[in-house]
Amino acid sequence: MNPRIRCKIFLAAAALCVAGAAAAQAWPNRPLKMIVPFPPGGAVDILGRAISQKLSDATGQPVVVDNRAGAGGAVGSEAAAKSPNDGYTLLMGSTSTISINPALVSKPTYDPQHDFTPVSQVAFIPHLLVLSATVPASNLREFIAYARANPGKLNYGSAGNGTPHHIAGEMFKQLAGVDMVHVPYKGTGPALNDMLAGQLSFMSVEVLAALPHVRAGKLRALGIATASRSEVAPEIPTAAEAGLPGFEVTAWYGVFAPAASPPAAVQRVAAEIAKAVREADFRERLANLGATPVGSSPEEFAKFLRVENVRWANAVRASGAKLD
Repeated sequence: MNPRIRCKIFLAAAALCVAGAAAAQAWPNRPLKMIVPFPPGGAVDILGRAISQKLSDATGQPVVVDNRAGAGGAVGSEAAAKSPNDGYTLLMGSTSTISINPALVSKPTYDPQHDFTPVSQVAFIPHLLVLSATVPASNLREFIAYARANPGKLNYGSAGNGTPHHIAGEMFKQLAGVDMVHVPYKGTGPALNDMLAGQLSFMSVEVLAALPHVRAGKLRALGIATASRSEVAPEIPTAAEAGLPGFEVTAWYGVFAPAASPPAAVQRVAAEIAKAVREADFRERLANLGATPVGSSPEEFAKFLRVENVRWANAVRASGAKLD
């Protein structure tokens, strides 16, 4: 080969390598997008927007929040799964969209284990077991004994078929050995309203949603469904302390990227989330939701999901819940 041509080829290849390295180092060099698969106002949206603002502050690039609601979070999750894996699209995932929804349908439109790269668990909100004031029981042990003595006569509410509240209720029935009737609602609020009116007996629900009613003496708190007591309500015992070991239910929230997204981008986002959860303003926003901050690494989050996805999928199968 002509030495002059060989030199030109070498210089062109070197230029491409330099350009590629510069592009990698420059991430992000344009706006990012955070897909939130639920409408504005809920916990997933609030956390997604909080993380987006922190990422924007840290990277100097806008992070556009894209609310893609529908089908219990499946519409937005599918859109994220099919997005380019260039590090510029993120998904605010949750227990519902990652661990529960795919197990509820015979032909899911996305596969959480293969379509996404876990980035970081942002936070979790523990469930609180609450009882209507009309039920003659003052604690969890008494309630379980009463429910066993009255099979099929009590009911429990949920925010809808296939929601964490529904599956948690079925998990409670199996673990406690009781028989209760499931009553689905269109949201947590309507279910709690019927509990306050005495039309529902029991519910497993996010702690902050029920806590004001507990502290007002309108509902009875039976136990926090976590391994340790909640900072939000340290006076309430865990379910294990109250008499039901093994019952742990939390609604968790985390950031994902499309599968095979650039590792450097994934690690950078995870590092910024870990910083954010240590900052006072962010922790205050979490406290307002009754949420506990996490800020895990991608590896820690992946390990968490391997256990969590199996646990919820098994609970869905045992409950017989289906959405198709």
